[in-house]
Amino acid sequence: MRLNPFNTASINVRSSGGGGGFPGGGAGGIGCGTIVIAALGYFLFGLDPMQTVSTVQNVQQGQQASGPGSTDEQAICTSGPYANESCNALQSLNETWAATFQQQGFAERFQQPTLDLYSGAVRTGCGGGSSSMGPFYCPADQTIYIDTGFYDELARMAGSGGDFARYYVVAHEYGHHIQNLTGVLGQIQSAQSQNSRAANQLQVLVELQADCYAGVWAGKNRNLIEPGDIEEGMNAASAIGDDRLSGGTKGPESFTHGTSAQRSQALQLGLEGDDRKCDAITAVGGGR
Repeated sequence: MRLNPFNTASINVRSSGGGGGFPGGGAGGIGCGTIVIAALGYFLFGLDPMQTVSTVQNVQQGQQASGPGSTDEQAICTSGPYANESCNALQSLNETWAATFQQQGFAERFQQPTLDLYSGAVRTGCGGGSSSMGPFYCPADQTIYIDTGFYDELARMAGSGGDFARYYVVAHEYGHHIQNLTGVLGQIQSAQSQNSRAANQLQVLVELQADCYAGVWAGKNRNLIEPGDIEEGMNAASAIGDDRLSGGTKGPESFTHGTSAQRSQALQLGLEGDDRKCDAITAVGGGR
């Protein structure tokens, strides 16, 4: 995908140096921040939610910050090809969604997220995070967290090292930011707390909608798409379906992100470029 080079004046990027605890977290307990990470952090690795909680708690309780990190956006975005691509994608996503909100009469509700290209472990507004959890979005601090070393694992899983698969990751997490801005995340979390038996099914809808929003971004920028891009995205979506990741060892009731077919279909729906079709996936109101 031929994205324009990033402009540091139009993106919010930082790089955390790694880190541990979350202020306000109870010792030995599972806080709401941990739960958010467990729900939203799993993206490509098919981690069991309790395994994710355990990872977060280990980060929170036993790991010390390795440094304050960096806010030199130019240095961060030029630190490697994956970082450069992520910054280019962030700028394009900002431009696309800002225009969408404006066209629909909600320009004042749009806010840019921050992209944190951290390494190893990180402190977030939702609790401690770890690269073993894959990319994730924290609604509390409106930040997308990515350890770019993850992209090598993505290439192995999807059988492709193409750039569009990596853009899909950033666009999916950005989709969660859109859900946060419209209030969908809060409404889904409320519904999950009221009906714990339906928590996984509701989470599947959240993730499929984020996939759809990722497709919307690409669909609104079709002039930048190159031959093979769509196939790369579909391969990535298929590779990270719950059924494929579990290898048939888990039933649909335990799925949290949707099957390979569902994820591919959601991405394809978004590629039509109409975000309103994605809105219908969660069947809850949104403020856009």
